[in-house]
Amino acid sequence: MSMSTWFWTIAVALGIGLCYKLPSVLRGGRNPLARQAAGLLFAACGVFFFAAPSTIAAVNRYTGITNFAAPWVYSLLTGFSASCLLLIVKWRGGTPESLRRTTWWVYGSYATLIAALWTCFALSDHSVERLRDLDTYYATTPWMREMIVLYLLGHTGAVLVTSALLWTWESRVRGTGWLHAGVVLLSVGYVMNLAYDITKLAAVIARWTGRTDFDWLSTDLAPPIAGIAGILVALGFIVPHAGERMVQRTAARREYRALAPLARLLQPVPAASAPVALGRFAPLELRLTQRRTFVRDAMRLLQPYMDAAQYDQAEQAYREGGAKPAKAKALAGAATVTAAVARLQAGDDRMREQSARPPIDSISDLVSISRAIRRLPKDHAVRWAAASPERSVTS
Repeated sequence: MSMSTWFWTIAVALGIGLCYKLPSVLRGGRNPLARQAAGLLFAACGVFFFAAPSTIAAVNRYTGITNFAAPWVYSLLTGFSASCLLLIVKWRGGTPESLRRTTWWVYGSYATLIAALWTCFALSDHSVERLRDLDTYYATTPWMREMIVLYLLGHTGAVLVTSALLWTWESRVRGTGWLHAGVVLLSVGYVMNLAYDITKLAAVIARWTGRTDFDWLSTDLAPPIAGIAGILVALGFIVPHAGERMVQRTAARREYRALAPLARLLQPVPAASAPVALGRFAPLELRLTQRRTFVRDAMRLLQPYMDAAQYDQAEQAYREGGAKPAKAKALAGAATVTAAVARLQAGDDRMREQSARPPIDSISDLVSISRAIRRLPKDHAVRWAAASPERSVTS
């Protein structure tokens, strides 16, 4: 894989991370944390896209200025450094006045640094185009030398602060699952960014002493380190969102399937309103909401046909049979609902004046009852109780 392809791949990975953040930015409105994380990913994506040698050559050719891409990429990297610090500032929190003051200090410092980069570039002799080894080639050139050192020091300072605070937070978020995984990935990613700075500075300092045998640190080692750091940072933002989303979808799919037996059993109950037809490719969340609504409405309409005494008898019978309390309640609820549907279909309204109702109106109760319905045909006592509510389930 060429260096350009490698950097473009990292840019795409960071772009995916940005796409995961955009919904939270749009939903969050003025949420500063969401906006700052999105800004950080956008800056990092820009750094890797424009740092690819092919892109560097294209920028230089398009502008007509030799090595114009160098201060441009360094400016993007400086913006990324500022985004790192601002994200930490907003994560740390504080009074509105202190946050505003620190934010303006970061903006002012790094804006000044970017202006200094362009000033150094304008004052320097940069007539020889270098696509991969500009840092070492111009390490001893007046003003280019200062530009290279400024961007490396600015990036190193931001990475040091960010890494230290992330590793401090790592111990605080242990046990939070996907969030902890994201913080660990971010922490390792910023440590890799620090390794990138160290290799670059080592190669530049070696040039100052007249040695060229360390150029490979900047040319060959630093780019892969930067790429790995970019992937880890992208994953640090993607994993918590993707992981939580996966957990939510799994839970929603499990609940949707678990409610299916109860929904089928309640089909004879007259609907309170005409159901909206949803295709099999409709969003899972929408289909789950529709199923929940149907089951709740049907249970409400079925309440007058439910026998609270029968529910109590069935629950007691299951407890005496060795079932745990939660399982006994679920099976008793399944028996009661099955019997109520049978009464509704038979036009038996003897339960309409009954005041006590079985406690089966929460979603968790309904899911448990729905799962228990599948076990009802295997249990003669409950089938018999549903058919003959006046008799005891223990007869």
